[in-house]
Amino acid sequence: MLTENIRMALEAIRTNKMRSFLTMLGIIIGISSVIAISSIGASAQKAIAREFENFGKNRMVIYMDYRHAEDGIEQDALFQSEDIDLLTEKFDGTITYITPMSTARGDAKVGRIQEKLSMEGIADGYDQFLKIEMLDGRLPGKSDVDGRRECIVLEKEAALKFFGTEHAVGKTIEVDIEDHLYDLTVIGVFEKQSSIFAALEADGSYPAYVPYTLIPSNGGDIYYLDLFTSDGLDQKETGDKITGFLERVKHREPGFYTFESTEIQQGQINNVLGIISIAIGAIAAISLLVGGIGIMNIMLATVSERTREIGIRRALGAKQRDIVVQFLSETLMLTLAGGVLGIVLGCFIPILVTYFGHMPTVITGTSLLLAFGISGAIGLTFGLYPAYRAATMDPIVSLRHE
Repeated sequence: MLTENIRMALEAIRTNKMRSFLTMLGIIIGISSVIAISSIGASAQKAIAREFENFGKNRMVIYMDYRHAEDGIEQDALFQSEDIDLLTEKFDGTITYITPMSTARGDAKVGRIQEKLSMEGIADGYDQFLKIEMLDGRLPGKSDVDGRRECIVLEKEAALKFFGTEHAVGKTIEVDIEDHLYDLTVIGVFEKQSSIFAALEADGSYPAYVPYTLIPSNGGDIYYLDLFTSDGLDQKETGDKITGFLERVKHREPGFYTFESTEIQQGQINNVLGIISIAIGAIAAISLLVGGIGIMNIMLATVSERTREIGIRRALGAKQRDIVVQFLSETLMLTLAGGVLGIVLGCFIPILVTYFGHMPTVITGTSLLLAFGISGAIGLTFGLYPAYRAATMDPIVSLRHE
């Protein structure tokens, strides 16, 4: 009996192809929208997680909250090299890497070729915490930092620009760092990681690494501390402990020093993306409701058109239950077919968006199964009343219907 009902449902759909497709359109749009939105949201979260991982897992920046220093910052409130040594000793095992946060932007010159470099001052072991793909040479080590060795690590494109090769280790480049001219020896070449924020970062300069002690401003007062902590620690709790310790030893009121961490910022962004995805998904889900109402409307019209057929079936011995199953089968076939097409379209859209957005595509099997289940539920919910109306028709009146 079930096979017969399915065959009849398929025949009815095949007889009215255009009407059936238009009926399914609301389900197709609704299902595809919900899948696409959830997938794009998950893809964005994964892409941002990858960006934060590239920026540094367990990374933290300690600085002064300038709201507590409206009249200016006292000299002894700034960080000194002694504070770095004190933190390293006090939080041994917690802080695994710490340096002054140092960057400099300056002109670089080789012969007649002149370009700008965005240099980051680093210490020994920086590559243990960040994914840096070295193509040639190495990063600055302890002896480079302690001895203020005049060396630099160039990005691949910069090496090609200045020297015509990525194998530039041993070559010399003239660089202006905070109005100090240096003849820096290239000790390494790295390849920059692709980023979804590349367009925002583009400022016409090439990234580079130098020993942080080579940046003149690091020889005195320090405004920011850049550090990494051990795995498995609560970043909020750890940051509070570090800033609290600094406030005590430097005799500052609570809240004078503050911090930002990649983990906390990533969590905030993920929360915002999650809320946006839920809100937009809820709006998109309204189209499912509209699609369900459209299916109910079409099925009611179908019942009216097939009134005589219903009367004949009842006269030949079909029970009310058989009529309900017949029309519910047809409604389910419509909604499930619309669900399948919606799933296909819903998978294609995020693949296209993430391809052009240079993001990984995330489509979970759970969301696909859920979408298929929702389409079936819509068929049952909105097909029940038309089926019930068909089943409760008076057989005599139905047979007289023209």
